[in-house]
Amino acid sequence: MDDELIADIFSGLGPVTTCRMFSGKGIYHDGLIVAIVLRGELMLKADAISAPEFAEAGARQFTYPHRRSGKTVEMPYWTVPESALDDSDELARWTRKAYEAALRSAGQSA
Repeated sequence: MDDELIADIFSGLGPVTTCRMFSGKGIYHDGLIVAIVLRGELMLKADAISAPEFAEAGARQFTYPHRRSGKTVEMPYWTVPESALDDSDELARWTRKAYEAALRSAGQSA
C-alpha cells in the first residue's frame, strides 16, 4: 500500500505520516500511531473501548502465535470493517476511532 493511497484513506482524519516497521508500515497522526499496514492489509488501532465496535462490525483482530509458547498474542489492531471500504464518511468515522484509541493509549483525551 503506497503512501498516496494511505493519505487518501485517512483524509477524513487529517494528514498522516508513515514509517517502515517490521514487514509493513506504521501510520501516524499527530505523532501517534493510528494504524499499521501488514502484508498489504490496513489495520486500525483499537482499545478496550473501541474493540467491541470493531468486532461487532465484522472486523478481524490482528493475532499471531507466540514463537516460544505457541499461545495466541492479540494485538490492538483490527481490519477495516467491510462496510467502510466503499463509504468515505464511514471510513472517516473508523479512522477517528483509531485516533481516539491512540489518544487514550497515550493518556490524552480526545
